[in-house]
Amino acid sequence: MSERHLAPGRIDTTKPHPARMYDYYLGGKDHYEVDAEAAAKVMAVHPTVRLNAHVNRGFIHRATRWLAGEAGIRQFLDIGTGIPTEPNLHQVAQSVAPDARVVYTDNDPIVLAYAQALLNGTPEGRTAYVEADVREPRKIMTAPELLETLDLDRPVALSVNALFHFIPEEAKPYEIIRELMDPLPSGSFLMLSHSTHDFSADTWQKVIAVYKENGIPFITRSKDEVAGFFEGMELVDPGVSEPHHWKPDADERPGDIRSADISMWAGVARKP
Repeated sequence: MSERHLAPGRIDTTKPHPARMYDYYLGGKDHYEVDAEAAAKVMAVHPTVRLNAHVNRGFIHRATRWLAGEAGIRQFLDIGTGIPTEPNLHQVAQSVAPDARVVYTDNDPIVLAYAQALLNGTPEGRTAYVEADVREPRKIMTAPELLETLDLDRPVALSVNALFHFIPEEAKPYEIIRELMDPLPSGSFLMLSHSTHDFSADTWQKVIAVYKENGIPFITRSKDEVAGFFEGMELVDPGVSEPHHWKPDADERPGDIRSADISMWAGVARKP
Protein backbone atom coordinates (compact mmCIF):
# COMPACT_ATOMS: atom_id res chain seq x y z
CA MET A 1 0.00 0.00 0.00
CA SER A 2 1.01 3.62 -0.46
CA GLU A 3 2.12 5.81 2.42
CA ARG A 4 1.54 9.16 0.72
CA HIS A 5 2.13 12.40 2.63
CA LEU A 6 3.56 10.59 5.67
CA ALA A 7 6.67 11.27 7.65
CA PRO A 8 8.83 8.12 7.86
CA GLY A 9 8.00 5.85 10.75
CA ARG A 10 4.65 7.40 11.58
CA ILE A 11 2.75 4.22 10.75
CA ASP A 12 3.28 1.22 13.01
CA THR A 13 3.10 -1.77 10.70
CA THR A 14 3.87 -4.24 13.47
CA LYS A 15 0.43 -3.97 15.10
CA PRO A 16 -3.04 -4.10 13.59
CA HIS A 17 -5.18 -0.97 13.71
CA PRO A 18 -9.01 -1.02 13.86
CA ALA A 19 -9.38 1.48 10.98
CA ARG A 20 -7.25 -0.69 8.72
CA MET A 21 -9.03 -3.87 9.86
CA TYR A 22 -12.33 -2.17 9.01
CA ASP A 23 -10.93 -1.36 5.57
CA TYR A 24 -10.22 -5.09 5.16
CA TYR A 25 -13.80 -5.97 6.16
CA LEU A 26 -15.10 -3.55 3.52
CA GLY A 27 -12.92 -5.12 0.84
CA GLY A 28 -10.51 -2.18 0.64
CA LYS A 29 -6.81 -2.25 -0.12
CA ASP A 30 -5.46 0.24 2.41
CA HIS A 31 -4.19 -2.11 5.10
CA TYR A 32 -1.13 -4.16 5.93
CA GLU A 33 -0.61 -7.88 6.33
CA VAL A 34 -0.78 -7.55 10.12
CA ASP A 35 -4.26 -5.99 9.76
CA ALA A 36 -5.42 -8.68 7.35
CA GLU A 37 -4.23 -11.43 9.69
CA ALA A 38 -6.08 -9.97 12.69
CA ALA A 39 -9.21 -9.33 10.61
CA ALA A 40 -9.12 -12.93 9.33
CA LYS A 41 -9.08 -14.15 12.94
CA VAL A 42 -12.18 -12.06 13.65
CA MET A 43 -13.88 -13.44 10.55
CA ALA A 44 -13.09 -16.98 11.72
CA VAL A 45 -15.19 -16.47 14.86
CA HIS A 46 -17.68 -13.98 13.39
CA PRO A 47 -18.10 -14.96 9.71
CA THR A 48 -20.61 -12.20 8.96
CA VAL A 49 -18.42 -9.32 10.15
CA ARG A 50 -18.11 -8.08 6.56
CA LEU A 51 -21.90 -7.91 6.29
CA ASN A 52 -21.83 -6.13 9.64
CA ALA A 53 -19.49 -3.46 8.22
CA HIS A 54 -21.60 -2.94 5.09
CA VAL A 55 -24.84 -2.71 7.07
CA ASN A 56 -23.23 -0.11 9.33
CA ARG A 57 -22.20 1.94 6.28
CA GLY A 58 -25.75 1.69 4.97
CA PHE A 59 -27.04 3.15 8.23
CA ILE A 60 -24.52 6.01 8.03
CA HIS A 61 -25.59 6.86 4.48
CA ARG A 62 -29.33 6.79 5.25
CA ALA A 63 -28.94 8.76 8.47
CA THR A 64 -26.76 11.35 6.76
CA ARG A 65 -29.30 11.76 3.94
CA TRP A 66 -32.08 12.12 6.52
CA LEU A 67 -30.13 14.70 8.50
CA ALA A 68 -29.25 16.75 5.42
CA GLY A 69 -32.75 16.37 3.98
CA GLU A 70 -35.58 16.17 6.48
CA ALA A 71 -33.65 17.66 9.41
CA GLY A 72 -32.07 20.43 7.33
CA ILE A 73 -28.59 19.95 8.83
CA ARG A 74 -25.78 21.65 6.92
CA GLN A 75 -22.85 20.92 9.24
CA PHE A 76 -21.36 17.54 10.15
CA LEU A 77 -18.56 16.47 12.48
CA ASP A 78 -17.45 12.90 11.78
CA ILE A 79 -15.13 11.42 14.42
CA GLY A 80 -13.41 8.10 13.87
CA THR A 81 -13.57 8.67 10.13
CA GLY A 82 -11.47 5.72 9.08
CA ILE A 83 -9.91 5.19 5.67
CA PRO A 84 -11.94 6.89 2.91
CA THR A 85 -14.42 4.61 1.16
CA GLU A 86 -16.69 6.17 -1.45
CA PRO A 87 -19.22 7.51 -1.04
CA ASN A 88 -17.76 9.36 1.92
CA LEU A 89 -19.99 11.19 4.38
CA HIS A 90 -19.48 14.58 2.72
CA GLN A 91 -20.41 13.11 -0.66
CA VAL A 92 -23.66 11.73 0.79
CA ALA A 93 -24.49 14.97 2.60
CA GLN A 94 -23.59 17.19 -0.35
CA SER A 95 -25.63 15.04 -2.73
CA VAL A 96 -28.65 16.28 -0.74
CA ALA A 97 -27.33 19.70 0.29
CA PRO A 98 -24.43 20.93 -1.88
CA ASP A 99 -23.59 23.63 0.68
CA ALA A 100 -23.05 21.12 3.51
CA ARG A 101 -19.86 21.47 5.53
CA VAL A 102 -18.05 18.43 6.97
CA VAL A 103 -15.14 18.10 9.37
CA TYR A 104 -13.48 14.69 9.59
CA THR A 105 -11.45 13.56 12.60
CA ASP A 106 -9.24 10.51 13.18
CA ASN A 107 -6.06 9.64 15.05
CA ASP A 108 -4.60 7.08 12.64
CA PRO A 109 -1.82 8.55 10.46
CA ILE A 110 -2.88 6.30 7.58
CA VAL A 111 -6.17 8.22 7.46
CA LEU A 112 -4.22 11.47 7.25
CA ALA A 113 -2.35 10.00 4.28
CA TYR A 114 -5.62 9.66 2.41
CA ALA A 115 -7.30 12.78 3.79
CA GLN A 116 -7.16 14.50 0.42
CA ALA A 117 -9.92 12.14 -0.72
CA LEU A 118 -12.03 13.55 2.11
CA LEU A 119 -11.44 17.15 1.06
CA ASN A 120 -12.80 17.04 -2.48
CA GLY A 121 -16.30 18.37 -1.92
CA THR A 122 -18.70 20.56 -3.86
CA PRO A 123 -17.77 24.17 -4.69
CA GLU A 124 -20.63 25.33 -2.46
CA GLY A 125 -19.64 23.25 0.56
CA ARG A 126 -16.47 22.80 2.59
CA THR A 127 -14.57 19.89 4.11
CA ALA A 128 -11.67 19.80 6.57
CA TYR A 129 -9.63 17.23 8.46
CA VAL A 130 -8.51 17.27 12.10
CA GLU A 131 -5.96 14.74 13.32
CA ALA A 132 -7.06 14.07 16.90
CA ASP A 133 -8.22 11.34 19.28
CA VAL A 134 -11.85 11.13 20.40
CA ARG A 135 -10.54 10.73 23.95
CA GLU A 136 -9.44 14.37 23.71
CA PRO A 137 -12.79 16.04 22.94
CA ARG A 138 -11.64 19.54 23.89
CA LYS A 139 -8.77 19.31 21.40
CA ILE A 140 -11.24 18.40 18.67
CA MET A 141 -13.79 21.08 19.50
CA THR A 142 -11.16 23.85 19.67
CA ALA A 143 -9.14 22.78 16.61
CA PRO A 144 -8.58 25.70 14.20
CA GLU A 145 -9.58 23.53 11.22
CA LEU A 146 -12.93 22.84 12.87
CA LEU A 147 -13.58 26.42 13.93
CA GLU A 148 -12.70 27.70 10.45
CA THR A 149 -15.15 25.27 8.83
CA LEU A 150 -18.10 24.92 11.19
CA ASP A 151 -20.21 27.63 12.83
CA LEU A 152 -20.84 26.31 16.35
CA ASP A 153 -23.72 28.76 16.74
CA ARG A 154 -25.63 26.70 14.17
CA PRO A 155 -26.73 23.04 14.48
CA VAL A 156 -24.15 20.34 13.84
CA ALA A 157 -24.62 16.59 13.39
CA LEU A 158 -22.01 14.66 15.38
CA SER A 159 -21.28 11.29 13.77
CA VAL A 160 -19.53 8.64 15.91
CA ASN A 161 -20.22 5.35 14.20
CA ALA A 162 -18.61 2.00 15.10
CA LEU A 163 -16.26 3.98 17.35
CA PHE A 164 -17.29 3.82 20.99
CA HIS A 165 -16.98 0.04 21.25
CA PHE A 166 -13.24 0.86 21.24
CA ILE A 167 -13.66 3.15 24.26
CA PRO A 168 -13.70 1.18 27.55
CA GLU A 169 -15.45 2.41 30.68
CA GLU A 170 -12.26 3.70 32.29
CA ALA A 171 -11.96 6.20 29.42
CA LYS A 172 -15.38 7.63 30.44
CA PRO A 173 -17.18 7.26 27.09
CA TYR A 174 -20.43 8.89 28.23
CA GLU A 175 -18.54 11.93 29.46
CA ILE A 176 -16.74 12.15 26.12
CA ILE A 177 -20.09 12.32 24.29
CA ARG A 178 -21.30 15.04 26.66
CA GLU A 179 -18.11 17.05 26.12
CA LEU A 180 -18.54 16.79 22.38
CA MET A 181 -22.23 17.69 22.43
CA ASP A 182 -22.06 20.48 25.04
CA PRO A 183 -20.55 23.11 22.68
CA LEU A 184 -23.17 22.35 20.02
CA PRO A 185 -26.39 24.40 20.00
CA SER A 186 -29.98 23.25 20.32
CA GLY A 187 -31.11 21.48 17.17
CA SER A 188 -27.84 19.58 16.80
CA PHE A 189 -27.88 15.80 16.42
CA LEU A 190 -25.94 12.74 17.55
CA MET A 191 -25.59 9.80 15.12
CA LEU A 192 -24.09 6.68 16.72
CA SER A 193 -23.73 2.95 16.06
CA HIS A 194 -22.21 0.43 18.45
CA SER A 195 -21.54 -3.31 18.66
CA THR A 196 -23.63 -5.35 21.09
CA HIS A 197 -23.54 -8.76 22.75
CA ASP A 198 -27.35 -8.81 23.03
CA PHE A 199 -27.85 -11.30 20.19
CA SER A 200 -24.76 -13.50 20.36
CA ALA A 201 -22.73 -13.15 23.56
CA ASP A 202 -20.48 -16.15 22.89
CA THR A 203 -19.47 -14.89 19.45
CA TRP A 204 -18.61 -11.46 20.79
CA GLN A 205 -16.51 -12.84 23.61
CA LYS A 206 -14.38 -14.47 20.91
CA VAL A 207 -14.26 -11.28 18.82
CA ILE A 208 -13.22 -9.23 21.84
CA ALA A 209 -10.49 -11.76 22.62
CA VAL A 210 -9.01 -11.35 19.11
CA TYR A 211 -8.90 -7.57 19.44
CA LYS A 212 -7.45 -7.71 22.94
CA GLU A 213 -4.69 -10.14 21.97
CA ASN A 214 -3.69 -7.55 19.39
CA GLY A 215 -3.64 -4.74 21.92
CA ILE A 216 -6.94 -3.17 20.86
CA PRO A 217 -9.53 -2.53 23.59
CA PHE A 218 -13.03 -3.58 22.60
CA ILE A 219 -16.25 -3.52 24.60
CA THR A 220 -19.76 -4.43 23.54
CA ARG A 221 -22.75 -2.75 25.20
CA SER A 222 -26.39 -3.68 25.69
CA LYS A 223 -29.27 -1.75 24.15
CA ASP A 224 -29.84 0.13 27.40
CA GLU A 225 -26.14 1.00 27.61
CA VAL A 226 -26.11 2.27 24.02
CA ALA A 227 -29.28 4.26 24.73
CA GLY A 228 -27.33 5.93 27.54
CA PHE A 229 -25.25 7.81 24.99
CA PHE A 230 -28.43 9.64 23.94
CA GLU A 231 -29.45 10.64 27.47
CA GLY A 232 -31.11 14.06 27.53
CA MET A 233 -31.72 14.02 23.78
CA GLU A 234 -34.81 13.37 21.66
CA LEU A 235 -34.47 10.10 19.73
CA VAL A 236 -35.56 10.13 16.12
CA ASP A 237 -38.02 7.37 15.19
CA PRO A 238 -37.46 4.37 15.32
CA GLY A 239 -35.23 5.12 18.31
CA VAL A 240 -32.30 2.88 19.21
CA SER A 241 -32.67 0.08 16.69
CA GLU A 242 -30.66 -2.40 14.68
CA PRO A 243 -28.90 -0.41 11.94
CA HIS A 244 -30.64 -2.20 9.08
CA HIS A 245 -34.02 -1.35 10.64
CA TRP A 246 -33.25 2.38 10.90
CA LYS A 247 -35.37 3.95 8.13
CA PRO A 248 -34.51 1.32 5.48
CA ASP A 249 -34.83 2.32 1.83
CA ALA A 250 -37.86 1.04 -0.08
CA ASP A 251 -35.83 -1.57 -1.97
CA GLU A 252 -34.14 -2.97 1.16
CA ARG A 253 -35.27 -6.10 3.01
CA PRO A 254 -34.03 -5.74 6.59
CA GLY A 255 -36.14 -8.72 7.68
CA ASP A 256 -33.83 -10.98 5.66
CA ILE A 257 -30.86 -10.13 7.92
CA ARG A 258 -30.41 -12.05 11.16
CA SER A 259 -29.86 -9.93 14.26
CA ALA A 260 -26.92 -12.09 15.39
CA ASP A 261 -25.18 -11.56 12.03
CA ILE A 262 -24.99 -7.81 12.64
CA SER A 263 -25.13 -7.42 16.43
CA MET A 264 -25.26 -3.64 16.49
CA TRP A 265 -27.46 -0.88 17.86
CA ALA A 266 -27.77 2.47 16.14
CA GLY A 267 -29.65 5.69 16.62
CA VAL A 268 -30.00 9.38 15.84
CA ALA A 269 -31.12 11.92 18.43
CA ARG A 270 -31.72 15.70 18.55
CA LYS A 271 -30.31 17.97 21.20
CA PRO A 272 -33.26 19.97 22.60
